[in-house]
Amino acid sequence: MPHRNEAAPPTPWSKNLAQPTIDNTDFVHALSNIIGDVRLGANVLVAPGTSIRADEGSPFHIGSGTNIQDGVVIHGLEQGRVKGKDGQDYSVWIGNNVSITHKALVHGPCYIGDDCFIGFRSTVFNARIGKGCIVMLHALIQDVEVPPGKYVPSGAIITNQQQADRLPDVLPADMEFAHHVVGINESLRQGYLCAGNVSCITPIRNEQERGKNTMNNGGYNQSFTSSSLSPEAIALVEGLLDQGYKIGTEHADPRHFRVSSWTSCSPIETKSRKEVIAALEGCLAEHAGEYVRLFGIDPKAKRRAGEMLIQRADGKAVSAPASGVPKASAPSRGTGSYAAPAASGGLDSDVASQVRSLLNQGCKIGTEYANERRFRTSSWQSGPTISATNPSQALAALDSILAEHANEYVRLIGIDPTVKRRVMEALIQKPGAKVAVSAASASRPSGSQTTSFSSGGATGSAGLSEEVVAQVRSLLNQGYGISIEHANERRFRTSSWMSGGPVSGNSPSEVLRGLENALGTYGGEYVRLIGIDTKAKRRVLETLIQQPGQKPAVSSAPTAAAPQPPAASYSYSNGNGNGAGAGLSQDTVEQVRSLLASGFRVSTEYADKRRFRVGSWKTDTAIDSSRASDVLAALEASLAQHQGEYVRLIGIDPQAKRRVVETIVQEPAKR
Repeated sequence: MPHRNEAAPPTPWSKNLAQPTIDNTDFVHALSNIIGDVRLGANVLVAPGTSIRADEGSPFHIGSGTNIQDGVVIHGLEQGRVKGKDGQDYSVWIGNNVSITHKALVHGPCYIGDDCFIGFRSTVFNARIGKGCIVMLHALIQDVEVPPGKYVPSGAIITNQQQADRLPDVLPADMEFAHHVVGINESLRQGYLCAGNVSCITPIRNEQERGKNTMNNGGYNQSFTSSSLSPEAIALVEGLLDQGYKIGTEHADPRHFRVSSWTSCSPIETKSRKEVIAALEGCLAEHAGEYVRLFGIDPKAKRRAGEMLIQRADGKAVSAPASGVPKASAPSRGTGSYAAPAASGGLDSDVASQVRSLLNQGCKIGTEYANERRFRTSSWQSGPTISATNPSQALAALDSILAEHANEYVRLIGIDPTVKRRVMEALIQKPGAKVAVSAASASRPSGSQTTSFSSGGATGSAGLSEEVVAQVRSLLNQGYGISIEHANERRFRTSSWMSGGPVSGNSPSEVLRGLENALGTYGGEYVRLIGIDTKAKRRVLETLIQQPGQKPAVSSAPTAAAPQPPAASYSYSNGNGNGAGAGLSQDTVEQVRSLLASGFRVSTEYADKRRFRVGSWKTDTAIDSSRASDVLAALEASLAQHQGEYVRLIGIDPQAKRRVVETIVQEPAKR
């Protein structure tokens, strides 16, 4: 296919008029631009809308098997070079089997090692990324060297070397996904080249025409009908085989099915449709009276590609599959999500898919609803339980419930009747509109009750420590908003927090009650409190307030904080730490003492107004002492040293090597 590539223009710094070097195995889309000394290895895919310009910084190297996806921009500064693996200087070096995904920006000087994944809309500038790194969505990596095999979470801003060194390692599942994306794009490259080659595409079109002539009115190939397999199962098998997947099966008796303990059968090695269907029929006959499900196996990534229940132990007909053939999407640090068949009626297809999946697993369907006020405080009311086991009847009942509560929030609940606990919660309607399902497994007990506050003006809580209550009041008094984030053990290890939404209210007591409800909702998870400057749209505080298996400390004196002994002979201002840094606020003193009492270390960072706007903080000298008086003295010295700048306090867990608190303790004086 023809594409636009041209020589670099003559400039004051270069008049060599270098042209791109493109291998004949590469596919470069006609709607992409490649300018200047760009050297593409073999089997490279360059998608539509990309711009690769070596007209300022040059040359560029893009390694074999790499895919450059839609909207990617690759450019380089005239100054600055990196050493490639061949020992030469480059403005941009991108290694082999790298995925630069949609709308990412790679700006030289820059080095990206082999087998890396750069997520959607992420930016890499003046940085070196080692081999096998995974950079998730909307991340910024600048002025650092990321060690090989590191994982950069979505939204991360990595602008100093300490942040880069603290990044978690890539998990095997992440690397499998990166390889899977490379494999998918390799197939696309071959397909696009074939589509532009008459001798390649003509036999495929002829075979397609022959296939149409053998289709029956229902859309299924007459040569592959089965007395024991449903048409949906046959269609899934054909779709998996067409994509090069193998077919596997699992079986479980009713007792093991209830606890999701499946036994694997031997994979079906053949790729012949007729032989696969015959093997599946034999499997169903061999395990009569048991549950049987089939799934696809990606032989390259060695992972599952889809699941479908094809036999029930009670002999009843199996409904349409809850998950179909997968589509490539952004990697996640957990199980993949698969495309579902379209929903009938007015429900979103994902909701219908989720309902079918729950019913296939023997779960019951429940609902909860809340108006705006109750939703803000997570105070849900129980709705009807759907007793129907037929998916179409259950979906019809669910549609009626949504219509009845059209102006309220509604969420879908999956209930395991055997252990009598929730297995899923998903918001499916907002006031006046249905929403796409966003399911969350409920490994915690359901029905967490709200706790009441003392009558003394919301000064204490049955579940919140006095320090947290004081912190919330301080934030509210300064006009800041309150929000929360939560994470399970796996997400906490990778700093991949999930938003729990804002906690709003007309008074401190309502906010604290909402915060209590949130802790109940996310019992068994890490929860952190977020303070938000709503005008600047910036965080001013992040502090951990709940850990799995640990209840927040409860204050024994709900009407007043326990007095603390003075720290040495320092005087502390009663303000919020703004201005010249003449002293520490009492809240900051309490925060430091609380961190030290918990065994955490304390450090500081600072930024001028320009760096503060872009979130580019500089690390100050670490405070090694664990004595409150020493730490407070060092903190006061830091405020004095950085007068006229922003200073924030950092709490560090020395065992997990992770931050637990970030809070601003000084702001430049406003003029």
